Amino acid sequence: MTRYYTRVCNFYYGTRSKILVQKNKTLPLHGIKEISFDQIEIITRKSKKILLVSQINKLPHSLKKKINSDLKKITLKKKGFCNLKFNLIPNLLGVLNLTPDSFSDGGKFNKKNKAILHAINLFNSGANLIDIGGESTRPGSKSINEKLEWSRINKILKLLSKKIPISLDTRKSNIMKKGIQLGIKLINDVSGLEYDPETINVLKLNKTPFVLQHSQGRPDNMQNNPYYKNELLDIYDFFEKKLEFLRSVGINHNKIIIDPGIGFGKNLKHNMNLIKNISIFHSLGFPVLVGNSRKRFIRDISKNNDSKLRIGGTLASSIYLMSQGVQILRVHDVNEIMQGLKVYKEMIKN
Repeated sequence: MTRYYTRVCNFYYGTRSKILVQKNKTLPLHGIKEISFDQIEIITRKSKKILLVSQINKLPHSLKKKINSDLKKITLKKKGFCNLKFNLIPNLLGVLNLTPDSFSDGGKFNKKNKAILHAINLFNSGANLIDIGGESTRPGSKSINEKLEWSRINKILKLLSKKIPISLDTRKSNIMKKGIQLGIKLINDVSGLEYDPETINVLKLNKTPFVLQHSQGRPDNMQNNPYYKNELLDIYDFFEKKLEFLRSVGINHNKIIIDPGIGFGKNLKHNMNLIKNISIFHSLGFPVLVGNSRKRFIRDISKNNDSKLRIGGTLASSIYLMSQGVQILRVHDVNEIMQGLKVYKEMIKN
């Protein structure tokens, strides 16, 4: 039986989008009238076909039913949670690595005073949440023990969780428990809840919002010739199956965020295909997060124009992701990215 996937495309923005929605010429993405679309791409493992939304009624009954079901999820307004508000400009998850060896800023903020000042600066610059992690998951990194990870983040979590909204970047259930007790708002497990089987029970018991990320392999081996039959559809299927499983074990809330895991077991081709076609994930019905900040794909594309902070590549990809309706970006340089997104919004508002 052929499996069909729905990717929304051909977006409109600002005032023009609002007028088209009002005239029923386009459909609003997530109920936001400032961004809407009038085309869909119907994808199978063997074919792709772009249709106007107005042509859906001409499709065979079973396919029409499937597409309309996807469109209901795509157009449904998303309720905010964890200090996240869903509008045209994406929410920003500001990165605070309390590690000596993270790929971009390892050792830069792992002292208490520097960490606290940086977190507050990120929040004041426009980050909705500060994503704090004590274990590097960069390509090639090794897992560290729970005691060491907690010792890196414990004091800073206690201080910051009382002042600003915090997301906790960890793969370990006991670290999650301790963080939840301190009042963190969101769990960000880069393993897709695969590393520690107990994490699902912790999230279920506490009804904690979380990021469900795709990752192939583990950090120490994930970049050793990653392979997919079709990365876009394979990763979509992973999310669909994982969400079905989470529902089956009693996690029934909708405070779940989908992250395709750029750079986590993907080469340049995989990453580019995911970013270019990111709007396929809207049909899962959950907010989409992308961690594009300072990633290796920027170096691979820019070659001799690479730089340490990769702000140019991060901003370019952030603007593209915003144009595709992505709701959350995980970034290091919050002020610069927010500046770029605000300017872009002003340019497309009419």
